[in-house]
Amino acid sequence: MAKKEYSFYPGCSSQKAASASNYQTSVASMCDELDIQLNEIPDWNCCSASIGFAGGGELPRLALSARNMALSEQAHPDQDIVATCAACWLATKETQERLHGDDALMEETNQALAEGGLKVKANQNVRHMVEVLIEDFGYDELGKHVTRPLEGIKIAGYVGCQTNRPFGIDGESFENPKYLDKLVETMGADPINNYDKKVSCCGGALAFSEPEKSQALIKDIIESAYDGGADMIVTPCPVCQLNVEAYQDHINAKYNTKFNMPVVYYSTLMSVAYGKDAKQAGLDGQIIKAKQLEEIAGK
Repeated sequence: MAKKEYSFYPGCSSQKAASASNYQTSVASMCDELDIQLNEIPDWNCCSASIGFAGGGELPRLALSARNMALSEQAHPDQDIVATCAACWLATKETQERLHGDDALMEETNQALAEGGLKVKANQNVRHMVEVLIEDFGYDELGKHVTRPLEGIKIAGYVGCQTNRPFGIDGESFENPKYLDKLVETMGADPINNYDKKVSCCGGALAFSEPEKSQALIKDIIESAYDGGADMIVTPCPVCQLNVEAYQDHINAKYNTKFNMPVVYYSTLMSVAYGKDAKQAGLDGQIIKAKQLEEIAGK
């Protein structure tokens, strides 16, 4: 296939030494194999994510994402905007829809952006990387690049809530999306088809403000994966990945459980299946080691 180019919004969590820096590593390896060129938006800023709701007001929150879109329009006007972070994608997509649905809000936002010499039209498509993989490439094409099938690994596809609602992957069910299951199968692994917590919320930022509530949600997500016989969980969301992986020791101490479930990104699975080594696949960034993937990556 010919090289495909996208205007790339990496988001804060993917930066060097940040919580999802290994996600960006695996995305880069995956894109290299698929001949995808991600053209980073110059001087991009934080999308404000959930913290934007904490008291800064609606206009500042929307203006942050609008600024990214305005910069993208200048640098890569003919390309779709693509984000790997679910929160970044959702914030940008929401901003686009809000601006197109409210002329007064669009005018106010552009007044704010004018202070920095910018203006936004918000006409570029805003997409999550998973949308790009499924809609622009398709499972058959993605499967053609597999050189090390992930045979014998049982994986629970934890979609989470942000990439599923309110926009979601085209044609997918909100209650039981299948795209991660299909992607797992395409990489040669075995999806857990009866995973009933695949669209449950992990608590998001509640992990900091109300950890008991978040950890109760996370416990159910992990427990359901174990009940389905999963060896690991895969997700498209950096917040989901961090929360479900990092708090297992806390949950074990509180609930007397013995969780030790690796939680990886779809791009990590793909990188390993595409023949990349453990470092290229970002496996060195795991808190709970995905030993089955490490073994395949080391072959």
